[in-house]
Amino acid sequence: MNKSPKSLKKKRASVGIAICFVAAVAIVGTYTLRSYQESERQELGASDDTNTAEEETKEPSRSANTDRLIIDTDDDEDAVSEPDIKENGTETSEENAQDEMSGVRTSGSSTSLNFTEDSEILWPVNGQILLNYSMDKTVYFSTLDQYKYNPALIISGAEGDQVISGAAGIVKSIDVTAQTGTTVNLDLGNGYELFVGQLKEVPVNTGDYVDANTVIGYVSQPTKYYSVEGCNVYYEMRKDGQPVDPLQFVSE
Repeated sequence: MNKSPKSLKKKRASVGIAICFVAAVAIVGTYTLRSYQESERQELGASDDTNTAEEETKEPSRSANTDRLIIDTDDDEDAVSEPDIKENGTETSEENAQDEMSGVRTSGSSTSLNFTEDSEILWPVNGQILLNYSMDKTVYFSTLDQYKYNPALIISGAEGDQVISGAAGIVKSIDVTAQTGTTVNLDLGNGYELFVGQLKEVPVNTGDYVDANTVIGYVSQPTKYYSVEGCNVYYEMRKDGQPVDPLQFVSE
């Protein structure tokens, strides 16, 4: 049965509309896809730019921090090195001063401090012997009311009389003891020492070099150990720490 021309036209129109609709959908889909892809590219590009900008921003900051760290480190090194230099300079100065003082004393020792068994000593004060040196037998001490050994000469003197150094030496120490009062210890060299006690107004200091006949003090009031004997000078001599009789070295 033959279709009417009118039905064929309707059919063709429907097909055309369907084709147009499909084409429109395809065009819209293509446009949408391209728009999405373009949007993705822009977002990726913007993200890259942002990351690049952040890296550029961070890099100068890191560089600045590095420079600041280097500068701070240099300052710290300077702060440490300057006191070290000053401290080393101070130590050097002190060592030089000590070396100079040592040199002076060594020079004195080499020329003057050469006391031997043949050397002589001077009488320390204008006075007589009250108690003799005695280490082989005991002698009587009036103040103590007892017999005992005596490692020194006890020489009479008036209060205020000058007391001289018996020989050239270096003041090793100045001590105050209950028995001998203010006592000057003179190093004469080669192990010889002089101990001069019962002094006051001592004008020398530890470390001083003194020549023979130099005033090293004045006769003081006696200590309680010699109150009966009266004012005196305690005059002891030692060799390598052991007492020896000063009379063996007194010049006549």
